[in-house]
Amino acid sequence: MTTRQKILITGASSGLGEGMARRYAAQGRSLALAARRIDRLDELADELRPAAAQVAVAELDVADTDAVPVVFGKLRDELGGLDRVIVNAGLGKGAPMGTGKAHANIETVQTNLIGAIAQIDAALEIFREQNHGHLVLISSIAGVRGQPKAQTAYSASKAGLTAIGEGLQTEFAGKPIKVSVIAPGYINTAINRSVKTKLKADLDSGVNALVKAIDNEKQWAPVPTWPWLPIAAALRHLPQSVTRHLG
Repeated sequence: MTTRQKILITGASSGLGEGMARRYAAQGRSLALAARRIDRLDELADELRPAAAQVAVAELDVADTDAVPVVFGKLRDELGGLDRVIVNAGLGKGAPMGTGKAHANIETVQTNLIGAIAQIDAALEIFREQNHGHLVLISSIAGVRGQPKAQTAYSASKAGLTAIGEGLQTEFAGKPIKVSVIAPGYINTAINRSVKTKLKADLDSGVNALVKAIDNEKQWAPVPTWPWLPIAAALRHLPQSVTRHLG
């Protein structure tokens, strides 16, 4: 299996993005980290530099779609190429539709889907020029089937991201550009802190499973595999009268 040495991670200032950055730095990889909170990124980079081969950082709001290719190009140049891009930046905002809070749902879709499209386009432009690369889309188990209430727009954004990944996998089949869709379940990050469930993984376990799934470069992987592989299968195939009780 190819070891991807030069890795770009968006949404790297906290949560799963920060966790992945720490794991890959400990393995001596070269990292390009992007997020809105540049002060937090600078602090993280200082922590990681003793172990990582290289750490480059850039301020980026992925909803600013014009800025995405500029920042990706800058980080690519600093690292001397990119072997893997992890499209991780995301929002978990949302409100039941029809309750006067459309802005929360629109912002979530703008970041999680429109912002992701900008990242995917910028990454693939680099990969096409290099003729190699691994594109990783951090989707969600919530994208397997439409979710109710405050989760509806978030679920739709992740379902859209998964569909894009599936389309790209078909397009690049048999070619040196690989595409993986990773679907985390509940992992103890800020986005899931208010969720009350026995199925929530602690952050360290969740990040370990996430990094393992990414490095395996499978087309689709739930994280952690247990219990999310059977839950995803149930969400995909069982009738709605049953699946609405799974959450």
